[in-house]
Amino acid sequence: MDNKINNGRDFMKSDFGEHSFKSDQQKGISQPPLEKNYDSEEKLIDLPNIEDFEIGEVNFIELIENRKSLRNYADKPLTLKELSFLLWATQGVKKVIRNGYASYRTVPSAGARHPYETYLIVNRVKELEKGVYRYLPFENKLLHCFSEDDTDEKLNKATLGQKFTVRSAVVFVWTAIPYRSEWRYSVTSHKPMLLDAGHICQNLYLACEMIDCGTCAIAAYDQNCMDDLLKIDGKDEYVVYLSPVGKK
Repeated sequence: MDNKINNGRDFMKSDFGEHSFKSDQQKGISQPPLEKNYDSEEKLIDLPNIEDFEIGEVNFIELIENRKSLRNYADKPLTLKELSFLLWATQGVKKVIRNGYASYRTVPSAGARHPYETYLIVNRVKELEKGVYRYLPFENKLLHCFSEDDTDEKLNKATLGQKFTVRSAVVFVWTAIPYRSEWRYSVTSHKPMLLDAGHICQNLYLACEMIDCGTCAIAAYDQNCMDDLLKIDGKDEYVVYLSPVGKK
């Protein structure tokens, strides 16, 4: 069997009992921030609070049965309130514990480290100009990163010609800041980080079903192109997963 296949299989297995190490946490090194820093002078957009979002009675069995990947979207915009609901469902902060040590969110994460940042490539969302944004979960705001005329072209190239990405209302892109988890789990942190991404995206699927939207998770993309599109370094922060969203 090909060594690359064997290596991939081995990566899926638990290696917590195979290493003897002292993590940076155990060494007494200060933890990384729970959220990527930003310039307070940059453009921030307030998001509606989850308490302001009304959802009718939910049949959970139907919700699970109806969950499926959707690649064809109506030419309709999302509202800012709907977008806020999806962001809360995938990375909303419920509580910060132990004087800023960790956060409890709407999805599980190994050691409550939550190594992911959420970027949005916005095409059609009411009250938002087209462009790239980053979600600030602790502030419940959006940070407008930039707007460029060729974002659709770059996105189509980065997603290997999967044209439904540019036809969506918004693309959720999750980047990992690996040191948030490495600080605690060192060399054993990377498989749990990928498991975290699955928790996040499944919540997006279910939340989309509740507001007559659909999504389709994408793991097939050009790494360098996606990192360049978001203007991140590809080493201390890099794209791991993305999922376009649109109205049914």
